[in-house]
Amino acid sequence: MKMTTTKHPSLKRSGFTLVELLVVIAIIGVLVGLLLPAVQAAREAARRMSCSNNFKQIGLGMHNYHSAYNQLPMNMGGTNARGVNSHLKNNNLTLSWLVGLTPFVEQQALWEQISNGVDSDGDSYEPMGPSSWEANFAPWASDIPGFRCPSDPGRGLPALGRTNYAACIGDNPRLTHTGGKNRNGYYDWQGNAAWPGWNNDQQAWARTSSDKNNVPAWVRGSNRGMFWNRHTTKFRDVLDGLSNTIAAGEIATSIGSKEVVADVASGVHYNTLFKPSRCVALADPERPQFYPTSQSVLNGGYKERGFRWADGRLMHGAVHTVMPPNGPSCITGTGENGQGFSTVGSRHQGGAHVLMGDGAVKFITDSIEAGNQEVEANRKGEGSTYGLWGSLGTRASKEIIQDEF
Repeated sequence: MKMTTTKHPSLKRSGFTLVELLVVIAIIGVLVGLLLPAVQAAREAARRMSCSNNFKQIGLGMHNYHSAYNQLPMNMGGTNARGVNSHLKNNNLTLSWLVGLTPFVEQQALWEQISNGVDSDGDSYEPMGPSSWEANFAPWASDIPGFRCPSDPGRGLPALGRTNYAACIGDNPRLTHTGGKNRNGYYDWQGNAAWPGWNNDQQAWARTSSDKNNVPAWVRGSNRGMFWNRHTTKFRDVLDGLSNTIAAGEIATSIGSKEVVADVASGVHYNTLFKPSRCVALADPERPQFYPTSQSVLNGGYKERGFRWADGRLMHGAVHTVMPPNGPSCITGTGENGQGFSTVGSRHQGGAHVLMGDGAVKFITDSIEAGNQEVEANRKGEGSTYGLWGSLGTRASKEIIQDEF
């Protein structure tokens, strides 16, 4: 009898083993870990380019404004308080340079509301609107995309309309917060007879009804930037050359975490000397990018930095070229009207954008040469104390710019 054998077909696998699946997951995890920083960097590069483009459009608007009116838009301009003691009837000469630019940056409808004093809600105010902190005036509470840097995460309340672009008022902080004029438009100060002191938080609001002697000469010596608060400036005033002079700088808006780059240290008192190094020393030595919990900062409501695009005052609409980009900002007293240092800053890695007088936008690194931070600023006809950075902030000090920046 012949024996036969039956061959059984071999069994085929229809899936992965657990080990193979874990290996694949591990490989995917490694790839994601490698690629995620690159993706994040690409996103920030796109945001940074968009931020630069916004600044470029502002620069074009500034040049078109000058072509139309033969002057730059005034920072801290608007209507004065002479004879009217109501922030709803005038804006106390606090409006930022951005207000005048609105019809030149595709915001004609907003400009018509401001200039007519009637907003989109039908509320009626005086022409050029109320004070820049009046939240019920719709234009002041509007977020204008062209005035924002996409890299800045700050959004919404308690701010009004935020901004990341501020006018450059030079390399000397003394009496540049008002340009030497009070809300009536008269030259005024509070301080000693030899030279206005630092502890004059209310100088912006003094109600002197005539010019005080010597003040015009004092403030002309310290207001050395392309913009001079409460004064008219023109391209012809920029004797150092438009391509060598900073017109505006980037700022980071506060997110309420006491960051050195975005928050303003307040209650900083000085006697006679106001050295940048004293402002730098306020940072937390253990966390240099933040102020310590004991340090007071401007806060409450919409007082924080960059929270009001229409406000030209020091901590909302103006910057100095004293401390290098992303350094601290500090102010005397506890309110928004004190003198102090307002520093260029951003959410970009390693620096911030500036707008040059000729309309070019440049990225300035944190390591730019900034002179001697242990002394006060020069004034009048002297060159800048603060090196290349300070020299770029002055309009007519005759410094020779040789280094790349």
